[in-house]
Amino acid sequence: VVKAGEKTELLAGIKNNGDSALNVLAIRSSIHLPYDHRYQIQNLTVQTFNTTAVPASATATYPYVFAVSPFLQSGQFDLVATVIYEIDQTPYQTTFYNGTIEVVEVGGAVSIESVFLVTLGVALLVFLGLWVRGQVQNLSKKSRKASSSKVEVGTATRDASLDEWLEGTAYTQSSASKSKKKK
Repeated sequence: VVKAGEKTELLAGIKNNGDSALNVLAIRSSIHLPYDHRYQIQNLTVQTFNTTAVPASATATYPYVFAVSPFLQSGQFDLVATVIYEIDQTPYQTTFYNGTIEVVEVGGAVSIESVFLVTLGVALLVFLGLWVRGQVQNLSKKSRKASSSKVEVGTATRDASLDEWLEGTAYTQSSASKSKKKK
């Protein structure tokens, strides 16, 4: 498990089974997509070592410190680490680690993504509650209208004395023209 943005130490153990001394020059690594090694995500630092020799039939351990980009998304990636060395002034390289690592975010329990998701969830619940409330109110209005609607039976008589205060207005002129049209 590697925390994004923080230094991580990887130890490279070297055992010299040869007859001559082995000079370790550097260690380098890179991060690749786990499903396609052609895509390199990040080329990590090269750590050089000054004149470090491993004598014949000896073992040595070298620390390699690297930091994954803090902007790298959490997930699983492949780490390929290579040691570069020379024997009798001839350079060689050997991949000593080619495996999967899990990159995780640094931080406490609260991250930007978690705040966003909680806010989005609360907003969706509020909108759902308002929608349900509106549907319940619409159903109750429909049931009240159905039960309290008045049904007119017969014809209503119009009392002309009730419209006395409207004399000389546009209302009385329009009702007079309506009565003329009916005749």
